[in-house]
Amino acid sequence: MKTIRLIPDKTNIRFLEKRKLALTLSACLVVVSLALFFGRGLNLGIDFLGGILLEVKTDGPADLSDLRTKVSDLGLGDTSLQEFGANDTVLIRVQRQEGGDDAQKLAVDKIKEGLAGAVVEYRRTEFVGPTVGAELKEAAIWAVLAAVGAILLYIWFRFEWQFGVGAVIALTHDVITTIGLFALLQLEFNVSTVAAVLTIAGYSINDTVVVYDRVRENLRRYKRLSLIELFNRSINETLARTVMTSVTTLLALLALYFFGGEVIQGFTIALIWGVFVGTYSSIALAVPLLVFFKIDRRAISEEDDAEEAQSGS
Repeated sequence: MKTIRLIPDKTNIRFLEKRKLALTLSACLVVVSLALFFGRGLNLGIDFLGGILLEVKTDGPADLSDLRTKVSDLGLGDTSLQEFGANDTVLIRVQRQEGGDDAQKLAVDKIKEGLAGAVVEYRRTEFVGPTVGAELKEAAIWAVLAAVGAILLYIWFRFEWQFGVGAVIALTHDVITTIGLFALLQLEFNVSTVAAVLTIAGYSINDTVVVYDRVRENLRRYKRLSLIELFNRSINETLARTVMTSVTTLLALLALYFFGGEVIQGFTIALIWGVFVGTYSSIALAVPLLVFFKIDRRAISEEDDAEEAQSGS
């Protein structure tokens, strides 16, 4: 039985020879993403802007498509509907209306009129104020920063500071370009998107650690090999694993995108982009950045020899 190989054995692609092109492309992506973020801005969802939340029960399985059309036709702005716990329970989110509490109550009455006959029970009605939205926004920023900081510390202790800095630069590149994608396409940016960004960070750093592990191993094994040759060898030796992991992950994400429904489309698009950009940055950014750092090969070899002697004793 033949084994399917997406990458042939003994590949020898000269990645490091194109490092200046890759670094220039990455810098351009980051600049464009920041320009889109500060210029066009994000299409923030109800989670961050505040709004109206209703939990309703329908007579039998809910027809989400019909309910979504009815709510959208009310002209209340950004809306979101999803099943909640059971197929006859729906969670409706509507953006905060201009005005005070009276404006929110009028919007609720309008929704109830628009859904007359389709909904048999209103189980919950809540107003998410702008203060709560601001707190969620601040918590999301701190969550991303904490994740990046924790990853920096882990890589620093696991390898050396040069590897930690390279990994965080590549990770920051992935996060910023993902935000740029949402600013470009004006996809809704909500709490689920923040979860997707954190997932991208984990996926990207996993790929980077695999390549860095091979770099460190080869630094000990090939003490006379030039750094450029050693980095190329390390990337090529892990390329099959990296590509296979990315392809299998993409297959699952594409299934989610086409069959998962409208509610998780933004989340899925973020993850699909994250797989592409995370794989790219691990190969074309994280490792080439090491060329610009002064890696002490002797210190790494002595540290590894000390660890081997300690484990042997």
